Amino acid sequence: MQCQPEYSVSQVLTFFLLLAFKCSVVAPTQLNHQLSEPHWLPATATWYGSPDGDGSDGGACGYGSLVDVKPLRARVGAVSPVLFKNGGGCGACYKVRCLDKSICSRRAVTIIVTDECPGGFCSNGRTHFDLSGAAFGRMAIAGESGQLRNRGELPVIYRRAPCKYPGKNIAFHVNEGSTDYWLSLLVEFEDGDGDVGSMHIREASSSEWLQMNHVWGANWCIIGGPLKGPFSVKLTTLSTGRTLSARAVIPSNWSPKATYTSRLNFSP
Repeated sequence: MQCQPEYSVSQVLTFFLLLAFKCSVVAPTQLNHQLSEPHWLPATATWYGSPDGDGSDGGACGYGSLVDVKPLRARVGAVSPVLFKNGGGCGACYKVRCLDKSICSRRAVTIIVTDECPGGFCSNGRTHFDLSGAAFGRMAIAGESGQLRNRGELPVIYRRAPCKYPGKNIAFHVNEGSTDYWLSLLVEFEDGDGDVGSMHIREASSSEWLQMNHVWGANWCIIGGPLKGPFSVKLTTLSTGRTLSARAVIPSNWSPKATYTSRLNFSP
């Protein structure tokens, strides 16, 4: 008969104390998922494109034509490297408000990071927003949007805000050029944090999550294979570490340039 290990009372108590300590350490990281930045911070802002335009066509995050249609349309913005974070800041949402009471309303405009402005006003470690003409004009009091744009660079205040895409679930766009040996994905319509800190995929025949690599902007890829779908995708946000897993969201007959929508989203 196989012997069973015997444990003293002190060993058992030590085990449960260690278990309780481990849970007390892990639990807050799982529960503290509130994106909160209550304090307004100083920055500067300019605008680009046509005066009432939607802003960039594409941009350094890689969202492509998505920036030209609602819900992103006219809400996009380029940010300086300190906020762009080598692409880690892509998809994050901010409230931006100008300060001159003679021309600025008290209303803040909400923008989504879709591009980077690496030079000029955005250089030397400055915190800067380069907004679409439409978004910039919305900071003005009624009838003064043109005059506000004529000001050029403006002092503003900003803070993080949860992204909200009513009626939308997280979608995964398969980038052009993807194959069974090189798969590249872009996340769309992520409520809450909006940003991505890590991504993993799991093949249908496996229980192992495979880590994807950040390529550029908001694009992630994995090299291996042949990779066999359907694929489940797990993403973890950069700002608060929230995790979401979409089971078999990308079918076995997936196609490059196609977008596959999950049934899930974070709560803003």
